[in-house]
Amino acid sequence: TKTISKCYVQVTGMTCASCVANIERNLRREDGIHSILVALMAGKAEVRYNPAVIHPSAIAELIRELGFGATVMENGGEGDGILELVVRGMTCASCVHKIESTLMKTNGILYCSVALATNKAHIKYDPEAVGPRDVIQVIKDLGFSTSLVKKDRSASHLDHKQEIRQWKRSFVVSFVFCIPVMGLMIYMMVMNSHPSDAHTHHNMSSEEREASHSSMVLDYQLLPGLSVMNFLSFLLCVPVQVFGGWHFYIQAYKALKHSTANMDVLIVLATSIAFLYSCVILLVAMAEKAKVNPVTFFDTPPMLFVFISLGRWLEHVAKGKTSEALARLISLQATEATVVTLGPDNVLLSEEQVDVELVQRGDIVKVVPGGKFPVDGHVIEGHSMVDESLITGEAMPVTKKPGSTVIAGSINQNGSLLIAATHVGADTTLSQIVKLVEEAQTSKAPIQQFADKLSGYFVPFIVAVSVITLLAWIVIGFVDFGIVEKYFLGYSKSISSAEVIIRFAFQASITVLCIACPCSLGLA
Repeated sequence: TKTISKCYVQVTGMTCASCVANIERNLRREDGIHSILVALMAGKAEVRYNPAVIHPSAIAELIRELGFGATVMENGGEGDGILELVVRGMTCASCVHKIESTLMKTNGILYCSVALATNKAHIKYDPEAVGPRDVIQVIKDLGFSTSLVKKDRSASHLDHKQEIRQWKRSFVVSFVFCIPVMGLMIYMMVMNSHPSDAHTHHNMSSEEREASHSSMVLDYQLLPGLSVMNFLSFLLCVPVQVFGGWHFYIQAYKALKHSTANMDVLIVLATSIAFLYSCVILLVAMAEKAKVNPVTFFDTPPMLFVFISLGRWLEHVAKGKTSEALARLISLQATEATVVTLGPDNVLLSEEQVDVELVQRGDIVKVVPGGKFPVDGHVIEGHSMVDESLITGEAMPVTKKPGSTVIAGSINQNGSLLIAATHVGADTTLSQIVKLVEEAQTSKAPIQQFADKLSGYFVPFIVAVSVITLLAWIVIGFVDFGIVEKYFLGYSKSISSAEVIIRFAFQASITVLCIACPCSLGLA
């Protein structure tokens, strides 16, 4: 028996199906070449040859003589195990960085790339050292849920509807409660800029008197130390903290559980500290029966949540748009195929419906009028017109007769055809296009990888800066109270200097946290 070897050749410069036919026709004539199969989209030729007669380098040379670029591929896609996973629960760049760095440390994993936009992980591994189940376990241990990419035709992993709904809800809740908080705040600012001392009172116009009176209403104390303004702000802030910030808290908890700090941790820190600090200040004021209403930060959490949930919502809408085109492409693929067995003289002996993934190369497939071609192949019997506009954009149907090539996803119009499958599964033209688009989405620019790395260090750094700010102002205040007095708005003699210093230090440190919170790096 002749030994048959198989090699893969990377072919460049092919533009259409006639290039493919040209290469296949010319090489089949050569001695020692058993069969050749060229994939246009993948730019790859699979050649079965007799090593006693011809060598792969000679095969590449033959293709080059036809006017194409050709190089022999060392391992034609075999050897490495390739794993595609859907990973759920990633929120930001540092999650991605965490998964990638942990996997790369795992023995036997050669390469991995995780895409936040498509929720996908692409992993190459050495089957000798590690298996797909181990990889999935590693990701699960990090707190993310993951599953194999099922070749579902609906492209559900590209569907961002659930996330869009969830962030839209978060945004709407925060927004509804944020408006009155902002209204109160602006109103108080305007009012406080008016003089309301007793001796200017009789010089005021009636409108001004009216205004100062209504500002008095907000400053009016329901209980000693608890003004109407602060009480309303508190009531409006609670729902935002609970409902608007719900997803942020969940994500931050997951991140902290695995000792990483991402953007969510920063957001939760800033809003929770601002909220709790304001509550504590109010309680202290009520306990002391303070005459002067304390300055609270109840306006900070709603506004932060509004901006960031709006950002997240828009981000998922944009991701959904990119994915929609892919989903449409994927939906063009046929789901089932009719595989037939032929007797002598192409007599139909039997036929059965099988899933598209189970069609093997060399199978004879029957396509009825109006049906989609499930795989790439060439016609062995029948005449028909075929609509190939999904690939070529050409609206006119193309005539097909025995020997013509057909493309998966195109639509058979008027005659029944029998085709021999040449490219199946992931090798069909349509699958290759989908794969190219997906790869374009999953591959990362070097600057993006750099940003991912930075965000891993960014959060701890900001928290540290904020703590340093707090301590620094406390020290400055006790050393030279004059500086704090100059910057602390609404300073009145009725508050002890120690309290003023602590309040001012807190304001400064919370400001640092809040400003860095929706930082451009995180939003980008």
